[in-house]
Amino acid sequence: MDLMEMFFIFLGAVVVLYYAVKLLLFSRILFPKLWFPLSKTFFTSMGEWAVVTGASEGIGRAYALALAERGMNVVIMSRTRIRLDMVAKEIGEATGQTVKVITTDFVNENVFSEIEDQLKDLNVGILVNNVGMLPGVVPSRYLDCEDLDQTITKVVNCNVKTLVKMCKIILPGMDKRGKGLIVNISSGIASIPFPLYTLYAASKIFVERFSQGLQAEYKNKGIIIQAVAPFGVSTRMTSYQQTNTVTLSAENFVKSSLQYIRAGDRTNGSISHTVLGWILQHIPLKIFHADLLLCSLQAYVKSQMKSKPKISKSSASAAALENQIYL
Repeated sequence: MDLMEMFFIFLGAVVVLYYAVKLLLFSRILFPKLWFPLSKTFFTSMGEWAVVTGASEGIGRAYALALAERGMNVVIMSRTRIRLDMVAKEIGEATGQTVKVITTDFVNENVFSEIEDQLKDLNVGILVNNVGMLPGVVPSRYLDCEDLDQTITKVVNCNVKTLVKMCKIILPGMDKRGKGLIVNISSGIASIPFPLYTLYAASKIFVERFSQGLQAEYKNKGIIIQAVAPFGVSTRMTSYQQTNTVTLSAENFVKSSLQYIRAGDRTNGSISHTVLGWILQHIPLKIFHADLLLCSLQAYVKSQMKSKPKISKSSASAAALENQIYL
């Protein structure tokens, strides 16, 4: 056997081993309860309270309810008092846990000192940074965004500044106690450069890199910090798409994502979204960035909006305030 033949045998063995390891790692996603088991007291062991931003509906509401069902008292935060009060009543009646409401608008500049004052006496063991906003309902090119200067400020304040400020408020207590859990909601579309969602996707890349860096810094302190990057979840942000294998209800997505808490510093939160992320990353960008595909995406979103049932004038006015989708 000559040297060249030995080299190719060795190379083949390395390739087989590489893909065997990748297959093993992927199999962990298929069986999260086996690979990433959580005790019944896992969540309550982190502390007495969970704080969830953007909790008036959708994914945030689902996280608040799920954590309350697991024995946590919850603080729910958003800008709409009426919705928050309704959610607080629902969670309280369903779980018997205490629910505290904080009304705030995260697109504003100076809201965090007041939030810190309201949280300072609470033993916060879990923080879910869920609040986020899209620049507009219909995906569009960067320069086509309405009121672009204001939109930039709002998106950065809501999607980026809120994340780091809430960690600044909550993390010191976790560091002192040597335990805690922070879940930061990113987005599957941040997996690749995503035209028409450029500003939003870029803000979610920040969420992931910040989370991963913070986890590296505080992992040895007993704190778990994870970015969760979902694709389709049926919420107002996605115009309440019909649920299916890929588009999950908020409740089902959160139930799934909580099984992956120990799966690493970034997860897609479900099997179907993990597979979708893998597919997306293997589509050549030249194809994905083609004008025909982008125009089709815009047309699809517009058609979905038109197909929704018509709403009353008062409801339409309320929805208009949410055109820059903010939960």
